[in-house]
Amino acid sequence: MLIDLQHVSRSYGTFEALKDVTLQLEPGRIGLLGPNGAGKSTLLKILMGLLPPSSGSGRVLNYDLAQGGTALRRAIGYMPEADALVPGLRGAEYVALAGELYGMPRRQAQRRAHEVLTCLEMEDARYRLLEEYSTGMKQRLKLAQALVHDPPVLLLDEPTSGLDPAGRTSLLKLLLTLGQEHGKSLILSTHLLGDVERVCETVVILHQGQVLRHGNVQELRTHRQDRYRLQIQGDPTAFLEELRLEGVRVIHDNGRGDLRVTVPQGWLTRAFFAMADNHGIVLRGMQRDDEELEELFHRVVSGDRNQESGVRSQEPGDRKQEPGVRGQDAP
Repeated sequence: MLIDLQHVSRSYGTFEALKDVTLQLEPGRIGLLGPNGAGKSTLLKILMGLLPPSSGSGRVLNYDLAQGGTALRRAIGYMPEADALVPGLRGAEYVALAGELYGMPRRQAQRRAHEVLTCLEMEDARYRLLEEYSTGMKQRLKLAQALVHDPPVLLLDEPTSGLDPAGRTSLLKLLLTLGQEHGKSLILSTHLLGDVERVCETVVILHQGQVLRHGNVQELRTHRQDRYRLQIQGDPTAFLEELRLEGVRVIHDNGRGDLRVTVPQGWLTRAFFAMADNHGIVLRGMQRDDEELEELFHRVVSGDRNQESGVRSQEPGDRKQEPGVRGQDAP
């Protein structure tokens, strides 16, 4: 068992950042998803033993949260959201320092720092001052210091913060490789649903200090019987018109032959092929379009709000911007 929490709560004065969190997670790639102020950073600090719970108990990697102390933190690699860099140091010196702080002998920490920086494709920057690093390089450097002592689990707090799309894609690919090929367990804390969708197999949805859902992403998604993705080739005008007349609604058309549609009750999929044939369309692909992670998140959070207020929230639609979840910052 990677994490076993029993009724964990944490308060800052009168504000309750975590509320009665009970959670069991096996090793793997885990997304901790929630808006700013949901309690994600508080939970990470509790998992590292930096903050004691106000109530409740738990174990991480079989270390007791209340008694694990330094031994627990040495078993974890932590990548903070803030830079936390030491001015005047060079990349290799910074990573080696982190290794020593984790308890490694100096010579071993220095050797390991060079190995990790090479693995992260930063060998050309290892002797540059940290002040000269770009945002993307700083993020990789923070990942390097988390990996230097070869921990079994990494806690990553908003790891793609401040990165451009190319840098973000590169870092997420690297994290996926660490999980799939190097056997690292990851807890990726973020408000960006796309980060979780690209890397994680398990998700924990945290909202207002409470765990609303957790489990395998595929199992939590609703399997929809009324929505499909189609890939077509040819002039779609007449084909789309017949679909509309038969009660099929096109909810997305990228103009390059990729469609998302919803169908009426009782629809038979062979009707797609018959209509395509009628209008000289080649139907190159058809897949059922199950619920996306963004839809899952909003369904879960909206359901929680509805129970509290009785007000129905608007169902999320297609959005052009990167899917994310926002909220007010907590203490």
